[in-house]
Parts: sequence; C-alpha cells; structure tokens
Amino acid sequence: MNRLVHSAVLAALMVAAVSGQTGTPAPRNLSAHERLAKDLLKQLVEIDTTQKGSTTPAAEAVAARLMAAGFPRGDVRVLGPVPERGNLVARLRGRDSGRKPILVMAHLDVVDALPQDWSVAPFHFLERDGWFYGRGTTDDKDEAALWTATFIRLRSEGYVPDRDLVLMLTADEEVGGPNNGTDWLLTTHRDLIDAEFALNEGGGGVVKQGRRLSHTVQAIEKTYLSFEMLVTNSGGHSSLPRRDQAINQLASALTRVAAHVFPVRLNDVTRAFFERTAALEAPDVAAAMRALVHDPTDTAAAAVLSALPEYNARLRTTCTPTRIDGGHADNALPQRARAVMNCRIVPGDSPADVAAALQRVVSDPAIALRPLWEAQMVAASPLRADVIGPIEAVTREMWPGVPVIPTMSTTATDAFYLRRAGIPVYGVNGIFDDVEDVRAHGRDERIREDWFFDGLEFSYRLIKRLTGGF
Repeated sequence: MNRLVHSAVLAALMVAAVSGQTGTPAPRNLSAHERLAKDLLKQLVEIDTTQKGSTTPAAEAVAARLMAAGFPRGDVRVLGPVPERGNLVARLRGRDSGRKPILVMAHLDVVDALPQDWSVAPFHFLERDGWFYGRGTTDDKDEAALWTATFIRLRSEGYVPDRDLVLMLTADEEVGGPNNGTDWLLTTHRDLIDAEFALNEGGGGVVKQGRRLSHTVQAIEKTYLSFEMLVTNSGGHSSLPRRDQAINQLASALTRVAAHVFPVRLNDVTRAFFERTAALEAPDVAAAMRALVHDPTDTAAAAVLSALPEYNARLRTTCTPTRIDGGHADNALPQRARAVMNCRIVPGDSPADVAAALQRVVSDPAIALRPLWEAQMVAASPLRADVIGPIEAVTREMWPGVPVIPTMSTTATDAFYLRRAGIPVYGVNGIFDDVEDVRAHGRDERIREDWFFDGLEFSYRLIKRLTGGF
C-alpha cells in the first residue's frame, strides 16, 4: 500500500486553497543527516527487493549503518523464516524501561517494475530536476530511509527518549500473509516489537495544484476480502441457446450487484475526516459532509457524497468485480462462468454481513458465492490526544495553516496485523505528495527532493515531541 493512493482518494475533488505554496524546489546544501537519508534511500532503491529479489541485503545494509553509528549489535537484528526475505528490528534505548516502546515501521519490499515500461532505470537512483527517481522512492523505501536516518541522528546527538524506540522494516507488506513480515514477527518475536503504539505509512501530506491542502493521519483501514461467483452447467451447442446460459446468468447477477448500495457506516475516524475536510471543500459538498456527520441517515447528503468515488468509499462497504472469465469454445454454450468480486469492508459491517447481502442481491441459486479467504475485522486506533496533539503541533510549526485530518484508508497496510494484536497504529510521515501525479506501483516512481527532506525533519521533531524531547 502507499500513501499516494490514499492522498489521491482524499484530495481528488478538493478545490479550496490552504496556505503553503510548493513551487519548483530550490537547490539546497545538505546537512549531515539529510545527506545520510539521501544516501540510505539511494542504497535501498538500488537493491532489488521485489519478490524476484531479496529484502535481506537491504535489511543487512540498514543494520550495518546502525551499528556503524554506535547501536549495539544486540539491539540490531535481521531475522525471518526465509533467508531471502529478511526483516530488520532495531532498538534505541530510552530512560524508562517500564514504559512500552513506540514502534516506527516501514517495509523494504516493493512491487516489480518492468524496465521497458520506464523512461529511467527502475532500480537505479536518479536525481533529476529536484526529484529522486526509482522503485520504492514513494512506497516505501523513502520512509525506511527517513526512520533509519532519524534513529542515527538521535543517537549521534546523545538523545535518550523517555522510553525505548523500536524500528521495524519488514519484508513482505506488498504480498501480505502470515508467512513473514509484521504478522510473523508478532507471532514469533512479539517481545522485539511490542509497543504502546506504532507509526506507519498510510497518511501524509496532500498537495494539489501547487498548494498544501492537508496532513492526514490514518487511524483505520477497510478490510479487504474477495468473493468468487461461479456458475456451472452442462453447456451445449451455441446454435441452441438456453435461458440458463452461464455467462448470461453471471452477467445478470453482476448487474444486480452493481446497482446495490451498502448502507452508510460512519465511525469516529470517518466522522472526524468529514468534519475537517468540509473546511476544504466546495459549499455543496461541505454542507453534505456536515449534514451527514450530524445525521448519518440523511439520504440527500449521502447522495451528494456518494456521487464522488473518493468520498463514497469512506461512507460504506463497496464491492466491485475485478476479474471475469468463462466459456471454452466460440461455438459452444459455456459450461462455466466465473467472476471475482473484490470488497472493501468498513468497520460496522462484517464479512458474514457482506456475504449475506451479496447472496440476497445475486438472488440466483445457480450461482455459488464463496469468500476466497477468511477475513478479520479490526477496530480503529483511538484518536489519542497524546498522539494526535504532537502531530498537530509539528504540522503547525512546519506548515502553518495546514489542517491535520484523521482518515480511514480504503486500501490495506501492515497496520492491520498490529491493530488486530491490540497495538494502535497511526499512519503519518510528513511527506507531501501531488495527488495529480501518482506514480507509486507505476511508471517512473519518484519523490520530490525537498518533500523528502521535509519528511525527515518532521519525523525527527515528532519523535522528540512524543518522547519528552520538546
């Protein structure tokens, strides 16, 4: 998952201008910690950590940097059940060993990149016109570099936080599952990463048309679950069509599902999102947001927001077909037709509720509907004043007038595993992104140089505010 996708969803239709022009970046003389962060990003980008590559060299490279900066070997570990998929866990010791640590996290793995599709080499770090190019520059090696550089800066300054800080860089966020990464560490080495709360990807700054609009904090995400819809019958000759033709039956069912609208389900996070986003929106949309927060049964307000995909996805569970196949010959009635329905489930609905709703809407006993895996729901992270307050304070210092907005991601991150284990997670990073130029998981991925360094400074200031340093 990446924050650019989240930011695009959040700001695609925002029209108000908030303070903070972001013109062409000016050349800068790098400080020592900025140079370190840039060198780390370059080093990580140039290690192939796709599923065809290995995260272990990247984890070992970070471990070597930390130990060279004075971290004890016993506080820096590279571990995992698969030799090629190493995770890193490192600890900066604090004053009070009785308080649970703060965990900061990022992932080292990236999605694949086809060199022939790029105008630059995807696994070569390139500086051009104030931008850093390369796979992982926005998802998520930038944050791995920033957190590592921040840990090294804190240690070099002799800073002792009021509790331990733990850095976790994982191997398989893009693939997911229980075989490695965050879930494996929680299952087998929870003592290394157990924390009062964690900071993760999923939020970040929103830029549109050259202006900073907002700084978002992800406190919950929708649950990802796909269903298979399958029709089978005996088929026959295409010259003798029948009413129970498998493709026709499936198509009719998909049409009914497309017309189905799940009910509005607001929670503390989405209420706060709409309350604060209303200040940035056009009058009619802002009025609908305020009305719906006041009364979630307001059908007129819901209709206004439902017409905008970016906001509709935050109102309710959504299900949409993502794959379809069927038939076996051009001149034969299909014996089989299959579709995959991908659902993103909001808190308040359950997988069983969604399955039952789909079954009612499909309304055809000939169509078998089944979930493709077992999904679990997790609660939102509470909007704690001792976490949100420092985020707001640092945001005010660095970008006066830019509001902090809690948000629910419509995509998925490794925060799911931590929240399921009872560890609150807050997606925030201080890196701003242009929602009209989304490149994560795509061609010519890049991050703007000055936004990267802003994220570095934000991470440093936030950690100190959270641990008694300011």
